[in-house]
Amino acid sequence: MAAMATLTHVRYSSAAPLATITLDRPEARNAYSDEMCTQLVAALDEAEADDEVRCVILTGAGKAFHAGGDIKAMRAREGMFAGDPGELRGRYKRGIQAVPRRIAEFEKPLIAAINGPAIGAGLDLACMCDLRVAARGAKLGSTFVRVGLVPGDGGAYFLARVVGFPRALELVLTGRVVDADEALGMGLVHEVVEPEALMHAACARAEAIAALPPLAVQLTKRAAYRSWGADMSTALELAASYQGIVQNHEDHLRALGVDVAK
Repeated sequence: MAAMATLTHVRYSSAAPLATITLDRPEARNAYSDEMCTQLVAALDEAEADDEVRCVILTGAGKAFHAGGDIKAMRAREGMFAGDPGELRGRYKRGIQAVPRRIAEFEKPLIAAINGPAIGAGLDLACMCDLRVAARGAKLGSTFVRVGLVPGDGGAYFLARVVGFPRALELVLTGRVVDADEALGMGLVHEVVEPEALMHAACARAEAIAALPPLAVQLTKRAAYRSWGADMSTALELAASYQGIVQNHEDHLRALGVDVAK
């Protein structure tokens, strides 16, 4: 795991019960680099391991949330864009695709505070989060097709799970960019606020979740994702298993007013 003090393309801070991960390449509009992928996974690992952290906010430094791929690296065919088709496939699987794989296993709620443009892989990253709050004026778009690419980080999958397949298909095939208010109307984001109120709004949502029994929150999140697309029998089996865990947990007993010290 990369030490938090040595992060260069991501910032990590925590103040229980919240942690904040900030994408930190403002000079490149927080576009992906190999280092950012590795460090983002490391920051998620850090948040997961800290029992004092109950909810995590993901945002961007400067005026952008995340501009997706680094256009300069694309033109130079370097970094994650270097190599023949076989090399590129392997590099994607080891690099940028490590991010969605890690987020898929992340137990704690993850909230995207979209402070500016979320374009291409930037929109995909926002869609990987559990909740999304956007600043008014932010632009969001799955623009891969405009530069002759496909969503290599799995964005077509994540976008469809957020807004539904027909709407997602329209967005990925046209590369259309929407503003925050249109994104709110289609369910792409949960809330739109003025830019100066963004972190306050994201923190308010995070703190409300963090105030709830943590095990119940984590297992409810897990049940929601694992039940989605599963058959009913599988979903019910999951529900019974998780309920069996929490029903005898001290968090539940305290919520009922039971003296767990007895």
